[in-house]
Amino acid sequence: MNNSGNFSQYLTDIINAGSLSLMLSIGHRTKIFDVMTQLPPSTVHEIASKSNLNERYVKEWLGAMVTGRIIEYDSRSNKFSLSKEKAQYLTRENCVYNFAASMQWIPVLSQVEDEIVNCFNNGGGISYSSYNRFHQVMAEESYQTVVVALIDHILPLVSNLVDKLNNGINVLDIGCGKGRAVNVMANHFKSSTFYGYDLSKEAISGATRDAQMMGNSNAFFKVRDILGLNFNEKYDLITAFDAIHDQPDPYSALKSIYNSLDDKGIFLMQDILASTPLKDNIEHPLGPFLYTISCLHCVSVSLSQNGAGLGAMWGKEKAVEMLNDVGFRNIEVKKLPHDFQNYYYIAYKN
Repeated sequence: MNNSGNFSQYLTDIINAGSLSLMLSIGHRTKIFDVMTQLPPSTVHEIASKSNLNERYVKEWLGAMVTGRIIEYDSRSNKFSLSKEKAQYLTRENCVYNFAASMQWIPVLSQVEDEIVNCFNNGGGISYSSYNRFHQVMAEESYQTVVVALIDHILPLVSNLVDKLNNGINVLDIGCGKGRAVNVMANHFKSSTFYGYDLSKEAISGATRDAQMMGNSNAFFKVRDILGLNFNEKYDLITAFDAIHDQPDPYSALKSIYNSLDDKGIFLMQDILASTPLKDNIEHPLGPFLYTISCLHCVSVSLSQNGAGLGAMWGKEKAVEMLNDVGFRNIEVKKLPHDFQNYYYIAYKN
C-alpha cells in the first residue's frame, strides 16, 4: 500500500466497512437476519411484514446489505434472500459465530466519541454509566466466546477441575456482569456454591433474576468491588472473564484474588489474546478493533477512576509478569480452537 491510489481505495473500503458494521448491528437488533433465514426469496414488503418493521426503513437497509454483498438480490423478481452459508455468521440460531452481534460494539463505542475527544484534550476518563447498552452487548459477546464453551472446553483446561466442581467447591467470579457464566456453572454443578461480584447494580439485578428463573439456589450475586474482598472468605476457584484489564488498580485486584484463594486454590482468567509489545500485534487479525475497544472503553473507564489505564491490549507478557508479581506460581497460558481472541490463564496459588 505504498502508492496514493491503493491507500485511497483502502480508506474507501474502511468507510464502506464501517457503515456496514452499523447496518449489521441494526440487522441483529431488529432480528431481520433471523427472520430472513425462515423465508424464501422475498420482496421488501414481505420481509418488512414478517419482521413487523417499517417498510421504508427495511428497503434502505436492504440497499446497504445488497451493495455490501451481505444479502442476495434478484433484480428480475425484486426479491432478497440470505444464504445459509452467510446466515451461520449472522443469526442467533445454528450459528458458527454471530458476527452481527459483535458489530454492536461499533455503535456502543461511537456514542462516547465527544467525551473521548475531551479526554484526548484534557485527560481523565469516562464512567461505565456513559456506555448505554454496554452490559447487554457484553453479555451477548461473552456468551458466544465464553459461556457456550465453558462446561465442555474452558473448565476442562484445568486439570481435575470438573471433578472438583462435581464434588462441591466454592467459586467466585469477579466482574460477573449479568452473571451468565456463573448461572451456567451453578446450573450444571449443583454441589458447588457460586458467587458473582460486579460494580453494576443493573448487571447484578439481571443476574439475580436469571438465577431465580433457572432455579439456581447455589448462585449468589452482590454489588461489590474486587478490592473490598474479605480475605477471611476463601475460595477454591476464582474466575475473571475479560475483567482484570479494566480495573483501576489491576495489581491490587490480582493481589486480592490471590489472598482470597484457599492454599490450593486456582485462578482462571480469560483475557484478550495479544502481546504486550505493539510490534508483535501488527499482524493480529483483530488488531485495529481491539485497540479501538481498549482506547474508547477499557483505558477510559480505568482512568475515570484515577486508575492505571492498563487497557485490553496489555498482552500475555504483562499479564504473566503481574500474576507472578502478586505471588502466583506455575502459570499456564492456553488457547482454544473456537476462540480467536482470548487467552486462558491458569494460575495456581501453590
